[in-house]
Amino acid sequence: MAKQLTDREVEEIQDGFSLYDTIGDGKVDSHKLGEVLRAVGQNPTNIEVAKIVKQLDPEGNRRVSLDVFLPVYQSMRAKARPFGQDDFVDSLKVFDSDGSGTISAGELRHVLTSIGEKLSDDEVDALFQSIDFAQGQVNYEEFIKTILNS
Repeated sequence: MAKQLTDREVEEIQDGFSLYDTIGDGKVDSHKLGEVLRAVGQNPTNIEVAKIVKQLDPEGNRRVSLDVFLPVYQSMRAKARPFGQDDFVDSLKVFDSDGSGTISAGELRHVLTSIGEKLSDDEVDALFQSIDFAQGQVNYEEFIKTILNS
């Protein structure tokens, strides 16, 4: 059974949900559910979002209320596994073609600005301020440690 949400959690979810309520009727378009879930801290895959939307809105034209959304959120939260340092390292290791423990600054910038939760160039510049680039390369394990500890 899903853990009961606190009043504070419900309030935060309401705030995120309301950002997508473009009409002001307390509902969001079903095709925006993925964005709403991400706005309130969940990280569903596009496949998971498609399943949720198909389940809640087979015709694809329904608006979903917060009362319908909350159980979806709770279900996603119950299934979520914390993403730790090793997961981040493994994600960047894919780009380490020679197994040296480093990737190029350009490649890291490309990953951060084009994959997953995309960062802006300004955000990447801010991250790069605290990173030591030896000959244009970054040790991605050290990069992850620096980011997670800041």
